[in-house]
Formats: sequence, C-alpha cells, structure tokens
Amino acid sequence: MRDHETLPYALENLSHDESVARARAMRDRLRQRRTCRYFSDESVPREAIEAAIEAAGTAPNGANHQPWHFAVIQSPERKRAVREAAEAEERRFYGADGTDPKASEEWLGALRDLGTDADKPFLETAPCLIVVFAQRKGGIAEDGETQNYYVTESVGIACGMLIATLHEAGLATLTHTPSPMGFLRDICERPEWEKPLMIVVVGHPAKDATVPARAVEKKPLARIASWL
Repeated sequence: MRDHETLPYALENLSHDESVARARAMRDRLRQRRTCRYFSDESVPREAIEAAIEAAGTAPNGANHQPWHFAVIQSPERKRAVREAAEAEERRFYGADGTDPKASEEWLGALRDLGTDADKPFLETAPCLIVVFAQRKGGIAEDGETQNYYVTESVGIACGMLIATLHEAGLATLTHTPSPMGFLRDICERPEWEKPLMIVVVGHPAKDATVPARAVEKKPLARIASWL
C-alpha cells in the first residue's frame, strides 16, 4: 500500500464462544425489530436520537467522505408539510387521486397483505422524522464541489446502523420513501447537491399498535446465505 498516516487497529479480542454469543444476542434483539405504522405522540429523548445518528456516522463509506446528512424534524408545521407532500405522491402511486396508479398491479398486489395505502398519519403523529440525505458532492468540507463516491451504498449502510441503534434504544421505526421526494430538500432547507433518500419515522408505538402477520415471515438462513 502507498505510504499514509496510520493508527493502530483496535478491536476487543473475544474468545470463540464469546464471539458467537454476542453475535447471537444481537441477532435475537434485531429479530424483535418490526416496522411500526401506528405511533403515539409521546416524546423521545433527543440524546438517544443524537447517539443513533452518531452511530450511523461511523458507517463504512467511499473515501471516508461520509456523504450523508440527517435532518431531524420535530416541528409540527414541518411534519404537516412533509405529510401533505408525501400523501400527494402516495395518492398518485396508489391511484387514489382518480388516475391510473403509478405502481404496477404486481407491486400493488405485493403490498396488499401489508395493508399500506396513501394515508400516512404517522408522519404527523410520531414525535420525530429523520430525513436522510445522500450527498452527491461535498467531501469532508461539504463545499458542494468535491465529488463523493459510492454514495448510495454508503448511505444505505448508515441507515441500517441508524435503525439498529434506534431499536437498541427501545424506539420504534418506519422507513418511508415517497417517490419522487425532492420536496424534502425544500422543507429541510438542504442544498441542491443533496438527494433525499428516505424518511426514518421514530417514536413509541401506540398502545394498540399492530404489525401485519405477513411482515414477521423471514427467509431462513439457507435461503439468504451460501458458503463457497
């Protein structure tokens, strides 16, 4: 490798048994994670949100440019603006605006057992919306000029780490991706070189919250992994 400044690689040295135990414990905690569509308006600790975003900010990424921004929306006025704009796109997606749906019949069929529709009240009810932006340019300086690399992959990994940390904090989450979602850039007052990637809705589940039975069905290990 070319000469470059280095630091020692630090990682706790675990026994075989402890390594397996920790991996299985994390697996079992994440198996309890469920997408929530029914939120209470109970507040969440800002410190927990900040810690989750800091955890997401440690994700591996192209050239260490860290091409992400997390806009946290708690203002009722901005949450209302997000809901109105998102639902307008969702009505077009489902054909609930009186026009032909943007989604194919196959896609709509795949969603049927999950019970989703164009109504997104959680965007207002939940106490916190984290809008995740992918920075196509900016680099470390965020100057809007330096090219970033592997942006979608990097931000996708960061979103996974964000959601896992929020779950560890005992908070319910939902990922929402209206399309197109350029309106989020305006609502969050972000620059044109940032692309909104998703909304992570965060809060506590409503007391009568449910999840679709279909959602708990997961592919077994043999179908999602292979050893070569």
